[in-house]
Amino acid sequence: MYTAIISTVPNVKFGVAMNESKPQLTRMNGNDDGLKDLASQTALDIAAGHVFVIYLDGAYPINLLNTINAIPCVVNIYVATSNPLELLVAKTGLGRAVVGVVDGLHATKKETDEEVQARRDLVKELGFLPA
Repeated sequence: MYTAIISTVPNVKFGVAMNESKPQLTRMNGNDDGLKDLASQTALDIAAGHVFVIYLDGAYPINLLNTINAIPCVVNIYVATSNPLELLVAKTGLGRAVVGVVDGLHATKKETDEEVQARRDLVKELGFLPA
């Protein structure tokens, strides 16, 4: 993942951690010690096998989604967000598993014309629509 992340967004600071079912440990990598610590502690807190966590500084999660999804060992991405979130974790006799994610707060209104324009401007700024 290190190579995939750094080659997609060269100046990004990041930490990535992954829980392995065997030998039951959390592996970590990245180029920022604080983000590596945060990712590894989050993975340990989740305590489910074969789960990875990435923390970024200097990039949006959407900048890396296709890259991460293309890594052969990645089966599913539950969430890529800067919103507050909660993981739904199931526990069985065998272990723990992430079964879903609550991503951000619920919607409370329809967007205004000004908010539509702001969203479109952001998508253009991110390079997902022509300028």
